[in-house]
This record gives sequence, C-alpha cells and structure tokens, in this order.
Amino acid sequence: MQERPYVISIAGFDPSGGAGLLSDSKTFEQSKVMGLGVCTALTLQTASKCLSLEWRPIDEVTEAIHVLMETYPVSAVKIGIVKDAEFLNKIVETVQKGNLHVKVVWDPVLKSTSEFNFFDLETLSQLKTVVNKLSLITPNYNEYNVLKEKNLLPDSNKCSLLIKGGHRDDHLGTDVLVENEKEIVLQPNSHNEEYFPKHGSGCVLSSAITAELAKGENMKTACRNGKLYIEKFLKSNSSLLGTHS
Repeated sequence: MQERPYVISIAGFDPSGGAGLLSDSKTFEQSKVMGLGVCTALTLQTASKCLSLEWRPIDEVTEAIHVLMETYPVSAVKIGIVKDAEFLNKIVETVQKGNLHVKVVWDPVLKSTSEFNFFDLETLSQLKTVVNKLSLITPNYNEYNVLKEKNLLPDSNKCSLLIKGGHRDDHLGTDVLVENEKEIVLQPNSHNEEYFPKHGSGCVLSSAITAELAKGENMKTACRNGKLYIEKFLKSNSSLLGTHS
C-alpha cells in the first residue's frame, strides 16, 4: 500500500458503474493509486438516462471524509456531483482541515448529458470564493460558458482551469488548460482513430488527472496523462459504457 498514494473520490453512486464513485474507483485502480470513496448522492440511472437522485446529508458526507483523512495519508481528492455551493464549500473545508496541502479537483457537473439537473443553479453566485480554494476545476465547454457568463471562473494563479473540448463545435476534443494566467492547448493524441460517446467520461478524466496529481505530476503533465487515459476509454468499444485498461 505504501507504494500507492491514497486518493478519495467524493461523488455520487451510479448503479450502471459508468459514472461517479464506481467509475472513479475503476480509474484509480488502473492509474495505480489507492482509491477511497465518499458518497454524496444515491442515483438511479443507466448509461443513457438519470431517473432519480437522493442527496446524502452533508453531515454524513463530512464525517466520512474526516474519518478517511484521519486514517489514511490522502494525497489528492476528486469531487463529483454536489448539491449546491454550500455543500461544496463544506466538503472543501473538511478536506483542507484534514490536510491543507491536499490536491483538490472538482468536476463541476451542473447537469447530465440527458439534461438531468444536479447542481442548484440558484447558488452559482456563491461559487467564486469556493473555486479559488481548489487545485483544478474541469468543466466541459457548456459548463465553462455558464461559469464565464456568471463571472465565476477561478483566478488561475490560485486554481487551474481545464476546459474540456468534447462538446465543442469547433476543434472537437481539444482541451485548454489555464494555469497561472497562461493557456496550454491540449490537442487530441490521435486524429485518425474513432472515438465513441461514453457515459461518465468527465468523471473518468477528472479522476485520472487526480490520480496523476497524487503521484506527484505537475498540472500540465497530469492533464496530458489524463487525456491519454480518457482517449483509450473513449476508443474501448462502441457502447455507452466504456472499459478501463
């Protein structure tokens, strides 16, 4: 165990295994880190649709985080679906109380691809102070535009920003990392191979990057390695549920 850094996924439970805690756990295992998990919500969903969502009480979530961080030397944390800005803030405060220097990555899932709303958009205005406490946020192109419109993008000297390019009309698959006020364009590594849409691809990418940060990689290298991981995942088969290898 000492050879593998510990990483926590704080995310929802998806019974299809394509997204959330189960997906993150698969990614952590393949990335050679020790994956731990805290559930923020119980969902009923398949690869193509989300039917219901039940949030766990925030006190139970923070208690689980506290116990894990008190027991294990956690190097990095990935946060998935959260109810609202206050829910996120309490999670981040608990994580940083356990280890002020832990790397924290948030994949800001505002709604699912099937248009199921996860985040309470009425609390968006409260996000600004929270995101600057993080190491990285990984919005897709649509989520990036929402955050930009509301002036909620992080100060890149405090929190890096990875704009995922899977939803772009132009330059599909091209990601942009913004760190210390500099933009780094991350082009697809393969242009001639076929990629397939996948349920939970955002979860997989953010957890792959979190694993790389836990292993000591810098932000640019972690994002590049995460991109290599997600491209293998997207090429794995033609179904909505990808396989990890």
